[in-house]
Amino acid sequence: MEFNPLDLILHLDVYLDLLVTNYGTWVYAILFLVIFCETGLVIMPFLPGDSLLFIAGAVAAGGGMDPVLLAGLLMLAAILGDSTN
Repeated sequence: MEFNPLDLILHLDVYLDLLVTNYGTWVYAILFLVIFCETGLVIMPFLPGDSLLFIAGAVAAGGGMDPVLLAGLLMLAAILGDSTN
């Protein structure tokens, strides 16, 4: 199957576990950008923010990510995105 970046962005919740395994700490930056863009940019409401939060929480509960760091980064992304809008 070909790599499709649009499919990755629109269905990030499906690919998150695979991304954590392959890219490690870069996943935190990707999640930060998705939440920031969803809350801060008017043209990005199609991003899967709510479902992404549940999937990221499930991955963190399974030990794949640090839950404290994840919560802090995502709260900061939402606050900064809201302030930008």
